[in-house]
Amino acid sequence: MAKKSEAKQGSLAVDIGIAEADRRAIADGLNALLADNYALYLKTHAFHWNVTGPMFQTLHLMFETHYNELWLANDLIAERIRALGFHVRATYAAFSKLSSIPETEGVPEATDMVRELTKGHETCARTARSIFPRAEKGGDESTVDLLTQRLQIHEKTAWMLRSLLA
Repeated sequence: MAKKSEAKQGSLAVDIGIAEADRRAIADGLNALLADNYALYLKTHAFHWNVTGPMFQTLHLMFETHYNELWLANDLIAERIRALGFHVRATYAAFSKLSSIPETEGVPEATDMVRELTKGHETCARTARSIFPRAEKGGDESTVDLLTQRLQIHEKTAWMLRSLLA
């Protein structure tokens, strides 16, 4: 039996002025960004719970701010995928396959947590940046705007985390 086209929502085809092939390529990129963002969210939240040491209060509060922002971003990214007419690949198996952010074994020291989160934000920035050509080719200004916002947040957060290590 043939699968119903993913680009249809209900009985109406998605007709937003972006070709289906372009929307699919953009949605695929956004699913990878969502996987990276979710992995970074989970890591940041775990570090929030487990951080210890002289920088405890500062990092505990900073990580909370970061994971809350990441959590809200998950929804923005997922809703953009849906607006493009595709399903969100939102399972741990899919996230694990799509994400470029490795899991952390055990509980690292506080400064190692900061290093790992810095790398995670840089990874998210690179993933977001990699989607721009697809979004621009398809004339998808909404995704370009979302990606610009994500880049600004990830690059600024990485800079702030790196500054803690100076």
